[in-house]
Amino acid sequence: MKNIPRIFIDKELNTGDIISLDKETSHYLAHVMRTHNCLCFNSGTEFSGLLNPDGKSLTIGEKTAHTDPSNDITLAFAPIKRMDDLINMATQMGVKTLQPVLTERTVAHHINWERMRKIAIEASEQSNRNSVPKIAEPVIFKNLDFKNMAFADERAAYGKQFDNISLKNIKTVLIGPEGGFSDTEFEILDSNGAIGISLGKTILRAEVAAIVAIGKIKA
Repeated sequence: MKNIPRIFIDKELNTGDIISLDKETSHYLAHVMRTHNCLCFNSGTEFSGLLNPDGKSLTIGEKTAHTDPSNDITLAFAPIKRMDDLINMATQMGVKTLQPVLTERTVAHHINWERMRKIAIEASEQSNRNSVPKIAEPVIFKNLDFKNMAFADERAAYGKQFDNISLKNIKTVLIGPEGGFSDTEFEILDSNGAIGISLGKTILRAEVAAIVAIGKIKA
């Protein structure tokens, strides 16, 4: 259903439900997109929707055949200054969970997480997802679960060689802060069996590294 606007509804959806809309969404459908038809989604499913004559509510129609293209990957990342881009692009890449991690060199400590959720919702609507990634509570680096984890290893830019290791069981991709991981953090990653992956011989911005790393795991 190309060019039909997609709307995330933050509640369980069933055919026949009447859903109240906020003014922003009502305006978007009626005056920006100039349509009464839309697609509504949540929790992996998508339904048709129809803006009611009152302009303030939707009637949920039939469930569509569209399957959720999202994946089961968790992106663990140190909050950065360009958080908008990281959240937007990671959502488009289909990640299931966004896990902020407080590392030794994390510099962005005061993130508006409610705004980040709004960005994730908008990116989900745009990218044809049927779900919105969960933004988890920040955790301290040492408290991470390192099982089935791969991390972007910037040591590749300084000559480190990498074995050809299978990535098929990886569930979490970890990206370091703008200043990179500390020596202590590299020791923790290596000793806990996390798999370092090369992103090439150049040092990438954290938000770019996240997308390249996710692409390697999905490949």
